[in-house]
Amino acid sequence: MRHRNAGKKLGRDTAHRKALFRNMAKSLITYERIRTTETKAKELRKVVDKLITLALKNDLPARRQAYKVLGNHGLVKKLFDEIGPRFAGVPGGFTRVVKLGLPRPGDAAPMAVIELTRLAEKAEAPAEKSAEKPAKAKKAAKPAEAEASAAPAEDEKPKKKAPAKKAKKEEASAEEGAEAPAKKPRKKKAEEPAEAPAEEPKAE
Repeated sequence: MRHRNAGKKLGRDTAHRKALFRNMAKSLITYERIRTTETKAKELRKVVDKLITLALKNDLPARRQAYKVLGNHGLVKKLFDEIGPRFAGVPGGFTRVVKLGLPRPGDAAPMAVIELTRLAEKAEAPAEKSAEKPAKAKKAAKPAEAEASAAPAEDEKPKKKAPAKKAKKEEASAEEGAEAPAKKPRKKKAEEPAEAPAEEPKAE
């Protein structure tokens, strides 16, 4: 009989089961929401709730006990410095299990999502909204500045193009002159000496 033996064995021996819950606890503290089978989620809830209770104590022995389970100083720091203060004054209920409608394909195991009841996203949401307002104002100001700068630029364009057109015409005329064969100057006919008018005989 299994009197006073609480918990599910999950088809694993003790060492395998402890390693499983240790890894799942690390993932839940890292991502604050994971998807697993319903049975594992309910068993994991017991492990994580104890870790958050240690975080509420926030002393050296509690940190050492948490490190014994997590085995990572970075996760212990996040647990005590970020997750623990969120649940200050809360007597319990640090995690929730939400059942999913679709079973796991293959073996049809019922699936669930386990997450912390107080997530970091909810605390950061007001700060993100306040940061979006000045960003939108800057975006609205940029098109107005672009239109204002485009108007004088359009007025200046014809002035700049005028000398360019003249230069193009001069270049075209120079090219035509270079391509046209040089015309030989016509030889002028030798001018015949004009005959002197016959002198009239003087009357004696």
